[in-house]
Amino acid sequence: MNAAVRVAVLDYGAANMVSITKALAAVGAEVSVATEPSEMTGVDAIVVPGVGAAGSAMDHLRERSLLEPLRDWVRAGRPCLGICLGFQVLFDGSDEGDVETLGLLAGRTVELADAPTLPHIGWNSVDLTRQHALFDGVADGAHFYFVHSFAPAPADESIVLARTTHGRPFVSAVARGSLYGLQFHPEKSSEAGLRVLSNFVGLVAAARAASAGSAASAGCSGGDGAVSAGAA
Repeated sequence: MNAAVRVAVLDYGAANMVSITKALAAVGAEVSVATEPSEMTGVDAIVVPGVGAAGSAMDHLRERSLLEPLRDWVRAGRPCLGICLGFQVLFDGSDEGDVETLGLLAGRTVELADAPTLPHIGWNSVDLTRQHALFDGVADGAHFYFVHSFAPAPADESIVLARTTHGRPFVSAVARGSLYGLQFHPEKSSEAGLRVLSNFVGLVAAARAASAGSAASAGCSGGDGAVSAGAA
């Protein structure tokens, strides 16, 4: 039987950890909480949750020495999911306090335009712009739970997976390689949210298997019975 996918949820003082850790466990992940860089080792994926303001989030990440380890993780192509504020800080900067953020995705977080109410709180439809395994089994236009006043405006339209309308449409999901971002809270979004988290865990498992396969191939010469350099 395959080992459970190991997911570390970053606790940097800007999130309600209970709901996201319970939701990930419910879809089969082995969940741990990382408050310092050493707790990011030995896992298959990182989840960056978050509520609140971008400036305080960056301060907390910096105070806990998590900024560079998180950047290194994503730049190495390892699976990462940002949720709500954790999604917003993946970009270059935020208009919420004019803050420089992680710079892992090109673009900037901006206030929702022409919004009838701020913050945008409650259920709203997520309209898919392209097919992606993160939304397998989720109907186009399915409703998810939001709590926010800002959302990212990616510079690269090719990463956009979905949009949602509250005033003007805003980007509510992206994917680039093994980096994923959701403006909504999947852990608070009933069956549809759990399906997205389950899909994320499945993508992480596939990435782990592919990595293991590549490592195994690299350790074998595959030619005429020769022994690999790493063999005893």
